[in-house]
Amino acid sequence: MNILFLCTGNSCRSILAEATFNALAPKGIHAMSAGSKPTGEVHPRSIALLKSKGISAECYYSKSWDTLPVVPDIVITVCGNAAGETCPAYLGNVIRAHWGVDDPAKATGTDDEINVSFENAYVILRKRIEAFLQLEVNVLTDKNKLTEQLNLIGQLV
Repeated sequence: MNILFLCTGNSCRSILAEATFNALAPKGIHAMSAGSKPTGEVHPRSIALLKSKGISAECYYSKSWDTLPVVPDIVITVCGNAAGETCPAYLGNVIRAHWGVDDPAKATGTDDEINVSFENAYVILRKRIEAFLQLEVNVLTDKNKLTEQLNLIGQLV
């Protein structure tokens, strides 16, 4: 099973989700990330945060959805609703869900305040990823049940 975490820039949230998912997932389930308009670099605070959590950030980079190595089975958009962002719509016959998270790259304030924005995004995404990884096999193999559960997971904060 291949999961795509998708946002616009592919520099923060989708990278955090991809790296965290792959660090926690069992063999046979793999995450990737991409952007509709990638920035071309992973935000340095995302790299620092992943390292602080003991998650390798070495092989992750900002990339376009045009260069995916495989077609995903599930696409999860992570653009934030409150920021008025428009999430890209992945074209293809895949299961889709929205796990909106505010973009920490747009955070302003002191270094500590910006770091808190990154930490908050990570905590929300990790909670959702952990919930996904606890789904029963009968849910993972039923498109309707899986879609329903992914949408419920997307509401966790």
